[in-house]
Amino acid sequence: MHTTLRVNLGERSYDLFCGLGLGSALRARIDELRAAGRKVAVLTDANLAQAQAPALEAMCGDAPRLVLPPGEGTKCLTELGRVWDFLAAGRLDRSSVLVAVGGGVIGDLAGFAAASYLRGIPFIQVPTTLLAMVDSSGGGKTGINLGAGKNLVGAFHQPQAVYIDVALLGTLPSREFAAGMAEVIKYGLLGDAEFFARLEREPVTPRSEDLAELVRRCCAIKARIVEADERETAAEGGRALLNLGHTFGHAIEQVSGYGTYLHGEAVAVGLCAAARLSQKLGYIGGAEVARVERVVAAHALPTRLREPLGLPALVAAMGRDKKVRAGGLRFVVLRALGEAATQGAIEPALAEAAFREVGAE
Repeated sequence: MHTTLRVNLGERSYDLFCGLGLGSALRARIDELRAAGRKVAVLTDANLAQAQAPALEAMCGDAPRLVLPPGEGTKCLTELGRVWDFLAAGRLDRSSVLVAVGGGVIGDLAGFAAASYLRGIPFIQVPTTLLAMVDSSGGGKTGINLGAGKNLVGAFHQPQAVYIDVALLGTLPSREFAAGMAEVIKYGLLGDAEFFARLEREPVTPRSEDLAELVRRCCAIKARIVEADERETAAEGGRALLNLGHTFGHAIEQVSGYGTYLHGEAVAVGLCAAARLSQKLGYIGGAEVARVERVVAAHALPTRLREPLGLPALVAAMGRDKKVRAGGLRFVVLRALGEAATQGAIEPALAEAAFREVGAE
């Protein structure tokens, strides 16, 4: 059983399929492409290739496959070059399709490789982590990291389709599932107070009966935002709202060294910092900050840095964030729980104070 969500972007529109047991549907799509004479190649990582070997074989058959090392370090120029060489060696042409089977790292890397190889070939997203299912697999943002910052090189390249099979979460380590919940919490905070209240009532687990519906709800929120502001060009609000907690979180990832914190763990601390910044701006009170931190903690996520990080380095990292405009940093703040907004011209001391309160020094 699955539901279909249409992402309406004109000629770049695509369907997002979400539910249980989608492997056969993906295999049928791949077989159809190959029967039509179109080459298909698969990109995945070593963890998935081992943990989900039967599912991978059932979904992708004997399509050529490149298996990369797991982890954030794979989103780099070296591994991107390996993917390009793999595509070229397989003689993929512009009608060929790259299938990304994995978490956000694989999806982002594969998407950028597809966007740049032969100046653009189609690709299909098959997210296998909760974080990728609810966030990175949809919307068309692709890219890699540089030493100077996260996702500083990339392209907007919409997938041809997204297949979300929540059954694939069965072998996901608990820490990875928790990391994905940071993005789920983010969606409730930025645009759905009722959804956030659901997360308050009972923590979400891989065994939650409404897991597939929660994933679909996150995807629907993101789809509507992307449809209105595909390339994040809105002067206020728009797609930038999806970065709630990320300005703080990306700085944490960079300064601590990619891999010390999972992306969702850094975002979780970032959500707490964003809530504190919102309080300092007078939008929410201490009770709301406490609610945010309780939900984050209830889902086995950090509310503070595990070890202190230097504030000057964190501030410098924020200054290299993609959301900087005309030399000024914009933050996503909470006007209320369930209502977010972008805001620039924030006194730097306020952001620094918020960072100190979550463990920076």
